[in-house]
Amino acid sequence: MSLGPVMLDLVGTGINPDEREMMLHPQTGGVILFTRNYESPEQIADLVKEIHSLRSPHLIVAVDHEGGRVQRFREGFTRIPPAAIYGEIYKNNPKEARNLAEKFGWLMAIECRAVGIDISFAPVLDLGLGISGVIGDRAFSSSPDLVAELAGSFMRGMQTAGMAATGKHFPGHGSIKEDTHVAHPVDHRPLNEIMMEDVRPFERMIRYGMAAIMPAHVVYSQVDDKPAGYSSIWLQDILRHQLGFQGVIFSDDLSMEAAGIVGNFADRAKTALSAGCDMVLVCNHPEAAAQVLESLEDYSNPASQTRLIRMHGRHLVDRMQLQASTEWQQTVQLIEKIDENPWLEMDV
Repeated sequence: MSLGPVMLDLVGTGINPDEREMMLHPQTGGVILFTRNYESPEQIADLVKEIHSLRSPHLIVAVDHEGGRVQRFREGFTRIPPAAIYGEIYKNNPKEARNLAEKFGWLMAIECRAVGIDISFAPVLDLGLGISGVIGDRAFSSSPDLVAELAGSFMRGMQTAGMAATGKHFPGHGSIKEDTHVAHPVDHRPLNEIMMEDVRPFERMIRYGMAAIMPAHVVYSQVDDKPAGYSSIWLQDILRHQLGFQGVIFSDDLSMEAAGIVGNFADRAKTALSAGCDMVLVCNHPEAAAQVLESLEDYSNPASQTRLIRMHGRHLVDRMQLQASTEWQQTVQLIEKIDENPWLEMDV
């Protein structure tokens, strides 16, 4: 059985019969976990193992675990700093900022891999311009080149841990004040400005080998009247052809307010897939997920299936051995030092 184009979520800390049936549907390809699914490292490891056991190749298990305020698992996991801290440290010590970004990218990913999770949707490549509240300190910097430099370091750490990186939110959410979870934001800037600023981190990260990208539910009115995640102009003409991206395109959550511009959930999924997405996320609406699966009964995209299989996590990681390792202990100590003094000079 191949991986389908739909990523679902779960209601609680286990799998109920309806969820199990949906995960066995041939059009399902992944499961995204949230804080509500988490009790302890042992429980989440057992849950991921159960999800993986349902299918071969196994379903992709994902989480939003960037660090800072977007970190789904807390107790039993190390608190990863927000991306903005690396940009601040860079002002005084660029080498230290790059090293910390790589070490903490590794730490975030290795702790997720130690409970079996395949991917964390990170890093954020949006510019931190002080406009978007929903982005805020999730951004590395206001400078496109610095975002790419630090995100590249963070990605290298993730790759060392056996996890592929997903850059978001293409082509850039930093100039948008509204939150796409609750509004329908529109960016009126011309294409050349967006390409020269917001798209630059994505372009460089593609050259660095980034495996996946998640587009924004934002309308860029000078380019298309559809949000980027529904736009073949953005996903095919610009991302695939102009920028040469050959990796996976994940939609952002189709239950977000900004995604509702298209219609019902089945219409949203079909529009995103036809625009160029390889996998669509349907969260917090089990009935909608069932509707999407039914509507895609005859859908097939062999190229997407080939791309998606590359998102499986690599390297088996034993959590107890990890926590006994010198590398893990020293990296955790670095975070403790940053907690005490964010601008402390450290030899990393």
